[in-house]
Amino acid sequence: MSTIVQEQSPAAMPFKAPAAAEVKTKKKPDARYLALRNFAISISVFNIFGYTILGFEQPWIWPIIAVAFAYTTELSMEMLSAWAQRRRPGFRGNGPRGLYEFLLPSHITALAVNMLIYANNQLWPVFFGVFCGVAGKHALRAPIAGRMKHFMNPSNFGIAMSLLAFGSWVSIAPPYEFTEKANTFFRIMIAVIIITSGTVINAVLTKKVPLIVGWLGGFMIQAFVRPAIWQVGLFSALGVMTGVAFVLFTNYMISDPGTTPFKGRAQFMFGGGVAIAYAFLMEFNIVYDLFFATAIVCGIRGVGWWVAHFYQKGKQRRAGLPVVGTGPAPVQAPAPALAAANGAAV
Repeated sequence: MSTIVQEQSPAAMPFKAPAAAEVKTKKKPDARYLALRNFAISISVFNIFGYTILGFEQPWIWPIIAVAFAYTTELSMEMLSAWAQRRRPGFRGNGPRGLYEFLLPSHITALAVNMLIYANNQLWPVFFGVFCGVAGKHALRAPIAGRMKHFMNPSNFGIAMSLLAFGSWVSIAPPYEFTEKANTFFRIMIAVIIITSGTVINAVLTKKVPLIVGWLGGFMIQAFVRPAIWQVGLFSALGVMTGVAFVLFTNYMISDPGTTPFKGRAQFMFGGGVAIAYAFLMEFNIVYDLFFATAIVCGIRGVGWWVAHFYQKGKQRRAGLPVVGTGPAPVQAPAPALAAANGAAV
């Protein structure tokens, strides 16, 4: 009898660990998604305030048309890329949430291009800039850290290409429109809000503080060096930093998480490189320096990754190792050889 009681006693029963499927762990939120979502919300809210309060001069229907065109271009290019690479389109597999996340970058690109260029009553330059920015993600790619990724900042690239193609009658949106209808207090608060929100996003989500420090530090250094060498007005060189357009560029353009380095040192060098390119463009009297400087540094970074890729492939061939491809459909090698190739790559 005691034996039966003992077998039925919970204290005597062996402990059974819960199965792995039964253990509920809280999923860590995706920092990239949160950054894109917050960027998209911020630029959407800024456009709403811009057309209702601040004094944006483009037609109010243009951002809606630009976003629709960006969505169409993004989906079309992704379906074409997926067909060519024999893979599933990136917006499929996660329902409406997957489509929503997939379209966030093109949403940001469309609003940025439309907001930052002024084409008078011509919509085609906006279409051209949006198309270049969105399609450039599929055409301009490099093997970055073992994966094929786009290296040109989409919004910046679209704006730069539109200015190059239509530079005689298209310009950057006049900086005064960001604060045209604001009084002195509200004008200061606009910059404060943009700086605060952008700093939070870049510090907490994108982790791009070293890049911004390198950019701002390099910009200040070139602003002091150029007057000493080429007799440029110091106030003119530094005064650019006081504008809302510069603040927007610093917090929302140059710090694009998808086309900038991940490591702190590389970020710092990237930001400083943009400042150096800006200084050289200024000395050659080239306008729209901020956008062209960023495009130049992004292009150099992409070319550098391709050079490193071909150099590594050359080393593998000389060592008699099978060359492992980079991209959506890499060449498969036997397990021991693949491990050796990866070890050589590291």
